[in-house]
This record gives sequence, C-alpha cells and structure tokens, in this order.
Amino acid sequence: MVNKQNKELAHLLTGFRQAAPYIQAHRGSTFVITFGGEATGEGFERLVNDLALINTLGVRLVLVHGARPQIEQRLKHEHAEIRYVNSLRVTDDAALKAVKDAVGSLRVDIEARLSMGLVNSPLAGSRIGIAGGNFVTAKPLGIRDGVDYCHTGEVRSIDATGIHQQLDAGRIVLLSPLGYSPTGEVFNLSAEEVATAAAVALHAEKLILLVDAGGLRDSRRRLIRQLSLLEAEQLLRSRRKLSGSWIRHLNNAVDSCRRGVKRTHLLDHHIDGGLLLELFTRDGVGTLISAELYEGLRTATIDDVGGILELIAPLEEEGVLVKRSRELLEMEIDHFLVVKRDGMIIACAALYPYDGQVAELACLVVHPDYRANGRGDSLLEAIELRARHGGIKRLFVLTTRTSHWFRERGFTSIELARLPVKKRQLYNYQRKSKAYIKAID
Repeated sequence: MVNKQNKELAHLLTGFRQAAPYIQAHRGSTFVITFGGEATGEGFERLVNDLALINTLGVRLVLVHGARPQIEQRLKHEHAEIRYVNSLRVTDDAALKAVKDAVGSLRVDIEARLSMGLVNSPLAGSRIGIAGGNFVTAKPLGIRDGVDYCHTGEVRSIDATGIHQQLDAGRIVLLSPLGYSPTGEVFNLSAEEVATAAAVALHAEKLILLVDAGGLRDSRRRLIRQLSLLEAEQLLRSRRKLSGSWIRHLNNAVDSCRRGVKRTHLLDHHIDGGLLLELFTRDGVGTLISAELYEGLRTATIDDVGGILELIAPLEEEGVLVKRSRELLEMEIDHFLVVKRDGMIIACAALYPYDGQVAELACLVVHPDYRANGRGDSLLEAIELRARHGGIKRLFVLTTRTSHWFRERGFTSIELARLPVKKRQLYNYQRKSKAYIKAID
C-alpha cells in the first residue's frame, strides 16, 4: 500500500513539475476555445471545472459554443424542414426562430454552469465573471450557386476592443453562433468561424477546437500529434479520404494559422481532462497545428549547453557515454546538432571531422520518451548531410551498447587500427568500445 502511494505521489510530482513551465508560459495569454452543442451533455460539468481552473491560472478565456443538436431538436419538434446545402444550414424564418431559441437557452445553461460556484470541486467557492454581448458583426451569406441561404451569415468583424475590456476585467467572454448586422438583423453563424475570427482579431496565442469527431489519425490509426501549417495544407490537398467534419476543422485551423494565430489545437471533447492534458503537458492528447517551428533540428548554440548536459547525464552515469564537462561542451558546441521540442532539448548528436575525409559521429542521444518516433534516424540523416557538405566520405562511431542500431543503418565493424591516429591516441581501452564505419559519399 505504501509503495502504491509513493508511486502515485511520484507521478503527481512528475506531472506537476512538467506542468509548471506551461502554467508560467500561459499566464496572461488569450485562448479562444470552441465547442459544439454536443459537448454540453454528459461530461460537460467536468469541462466547465477545467475551464474554471484554466481561468484561475491567469489565462484569458474566450469561449464560443455551437448549438447544432439543440437546433435540430427544436426543428424536429416543430416538424419544420431541416435543410443543408454544402454542409451549410439554410436558415429560413422557421429555422431562425429555432436557432434563436436554442442558442438563447443553451447560453443560459452554460452561464449557469460557469456561475454555480463549482460545487464539489477543488475550486468550490470561486467566483467567475461571465461576459457576453453583441461582439460579432455579421453579414448575409446571400445567394450562392442559386441557393438563397436566407438568415445564414458569415462574420464581418469582431469587436476586439470590447472583448479585451472584458478580459482585462478578469471575465470569461462567452460568444454564441449568432451575429448582428448594423441594420439590426440576426444571422446564424458557424461557431468555428466565429472562434477563428475572434482568435485572429484578438491576436490569441491559441485557438482550441473541441471536436466531436475523435482524434485525427494517420493511415495506421495512430493519433497525429502535430502538423506544420504546410503539412496540414498538404493533408487537405491529398487523396486521403477525410470526413466533412475533419475537412471543416482542418480548414479552420489552417485559416487561423495563416492569419496570425500561433497555434491551433484539435481535441476530442470526450477525453476527461483532455483540455488540461493538452495545455499543460509536453505532448498533449490532441493534434497541434502550428505556424511556428514547434519542434526543429538545428545547430546547437551556447544557450543549449545546459539542456544537452541534462539530456546526456543519465547515460553518462550508466557509463554509456564518456563524461563531458560543461567547459568542454561549451568549447565543442559548434559540433552539435539538437532537436528541441517546445523549449526542451529532446535529442542531440555531434560531428567531429578528422584528416583524411573521415569524421566521428558522437553523443547521439534521444530522450527516452521520444525514442519510438524516428528522431534518431532524423539526427543520423542530418549528421550525414552535414558531413557530406563538409567533404566527408566516411563516418565512424564508437559504441558499447548500440552496435546493432548502427549496423542496421549501414555501419560495419572495423579494427581500431583503422581509426584516425588522433582518435586512437584518445581511445579509452577500459571502456572497450567497438568501432563501426560507414561510407557516405
């Protein structure tokens, strides 16, 4: 029982320590979070508690809710026509009445949930201010391809100043899928379009789409954890069959990134605590689409020394790597490449050229949490490319435990006598490292 408690405490500490830099980084940031009417059913109370927790951590929240299932329910009750063209609702007079009724009722429910004092939660007694208003100006979608969309509209502008005033006062801003025209008309809008437009207008750090379509998977059914803007665009243009909802989600994510939102997250709303896991852990549980370089391989700089030392320290303690002092690493930093993920160095490798068009591959290390995703191969490819550009024809490595990994990648065993003279002079016979070489010309 004690061991189980110790493991739980250790897990809690690990999670809290990993979350700490994100808590600090997100404080004062503006996040726009959108969810459909489906998310307001079972499990919504847990989501509300998570939103409240994020708010108490100093994040400025703008929430945008949808109401499609609630609208459908009202239309069916009234035996009214439900009509979609190109995945857009044709909002006639009867549909507009159902939209206003559903959105108004749902908005009251959401505000009530956010105002209930978070009973039976760690944040019981907290007071959360909720703000709403006519922050969204809309215009009619009009007639397209011969179809009159009636009261269906699109976003014309967002009152960013008014929203910022509410956020500055510490309130959560709640936006609905309704927009208003200067002439007093009401238009039915897409909640995701409202969220995208709001994120762009507010210069939000994040747009988070809580989707009802599960996670975005690759051809082998593995969760796609991140996409660059280019990769997301390529996925949309590819022949891969995507559902209409995923096409819509990806298009909104791409649109937001193109227009200045740094990061957009696509997250299954069914995952209990998913929002917290996505925002306060390194890998999250959803798909990140980023216009920035979220993870990149590059030449190391002096500022990376501490991160490299932290990465290689466990292997030095095990005797897998030769110990390097900070002073030595600082002098040799130009030889290193690093892979950095969200501010943390998760892999490194070094290239040391010798006379005779030969170089050593050294200190190839990948963090244990990231060894199953081909980063070692990416590092090796980058080292080989750098070597070729430097006129290197052969690459050798000394290893005590990873000989099979290198052999599988084209390295062959050699006698120590074939190593460069300078390397032989520095060889540690106590370690008994084996030497392997690979032609890369």
